[in-house]
Amino acid sequence: MLLLAVFTGTPAAAATAAAAADLWPVGDRPAVVRAWSPPATPYGPGHRGVDLAAPIGAPVRAVAAGRIVFAGQVAGRGVVSVDLTGTGDPPLRTTYEPVTTTVKAGAEVTAGEVIGTLELPTGHCPPTAPSCLHWGLRRGATYLDPLSLLDPSALHRPPARLLPVWNIPAPAALVPAAFASAAFASALGDLPPWAAGWARRHSGAG
Repeated sequence: MLLLAVFTGTPAAAATAAAAADLWPVGDRPAVVRAWSPPATPYGPGHRGVDLAAPIGAPVRAVAAGRIVFAGQVAGRGVVSVDLTGTGDPPLRTTYEPVTTTVKAGAEVTAGEVIGTLELPTGHCPPTAPSCLHWGLRRGATYLDPLSLLDPSALHRPPARLLPVWNIPAPAALVPAAFASAAFASALGDLPPWAAGWARRHSGAG
């Protein structure tokens, strides 16, 4: 699958991968607390990646198959860089920091393989996220938006939600006798489904 990312105000940039990633480097669908903001010039201000909210110690995964080209310390923070398989010459390179690495340079990794855990923040994260993963993507010297690697199904996957389930009787041993009476059951029958369900769930509350 080919991905083409074109960004207004900057030269067209192609992010071609053997297959679009269907998972995030941390969590299921983490909040993007700071977006990619390419600099206008090679040394100008900007944000050369995205920051993803995640708790310290969270597993950090490779989003696609590739080879570890760096795993170590840079300016006091752990960094892992992965050249992605089948993405041309020079290949796409993803970076992850700050990470306590569990891999070594030269190792081959698969999509979803854990490459480290999120370290203590080093001042890079915005105030809205006490800890975060900085995830970068570039081809050669050109920085690209890492989110362009994600399959739309992963990018727009809604967060998991708990939904109410009705008409499932509770085990008799868990229902107080006062609420197992015919009178209580009759009263529930007069309530709308959502109210009856709430009454059942809270029947033992003091």
